[in-house]
Amino acid sequence: MGREFFARDAVELAPLLLGAVLSHETTAGRVAIRLSEVEAYRGVGEDPGSHAFRGRTPRTSVMFGEAAHLYAYFTYGMHTCINIVAGAEGGAAAVLLRGGVVVEGADLARERRGAASDRDLARGPARLASALGVPLAATGADLLAPPFGLRVPSMPLAYEAGPRTGISGAGGGAAFPWRFWIPGDPGVSTYRRHARSHD
Repeated sequence: MGREFFARDAVELAPLLLGAVLSHETTAGRVAIRLSEVEAYRGVGEDPGSHAFRGRTPRTSVMFGEAAHLYAYFTYGMHTCINIVAGAEGGAAAVLLRGGVVVEGADLARERRGAASDRDLARGPARLASALGVPLAATGADLLAPPFGLRVPSMPLAYEAGPRTGISGAGGGAAFPWRFWIPGDPGVSTYRRHARSHD
């Protein structure tokens, strides 16, 4: 798919990414993951769960840029999570990659993930980034150019939708059913409602 495919509303794009294969090549080798679960985030003033809700910051500036670039952020002081920038430039939308299944480079993914079971190699956003070997410093990278590759299914897959995981306040409630997943897929993570999310 060309870049224009990704330059659409994040809520529209997110389910279309289910079944997509994201690959990352490093000196250690190549790992590819088929996406099983994603979450959509809109921009300034629209989405209280979004990092960009209150405007541009040095961390979120990538979200305001060109579609199909990588937005990476650090969480809990120890984990990198990765997103695909969506929408038109200036819109600050992105799709969080929440879970998937390793389809290439499983041995390398296992090295990076230590004692994780094969099912858990990329099941969860931090695990997915770790299995791919994507560091925080990769934020801003073009996912349509080496060392990355991104192939989207020619036809949308069947999916389910519900509230996003671990988001506090209104952004984690039923008004934002912007988590999308492939039913029964082993790469789908466990849903965890934030204690302070709003219904």
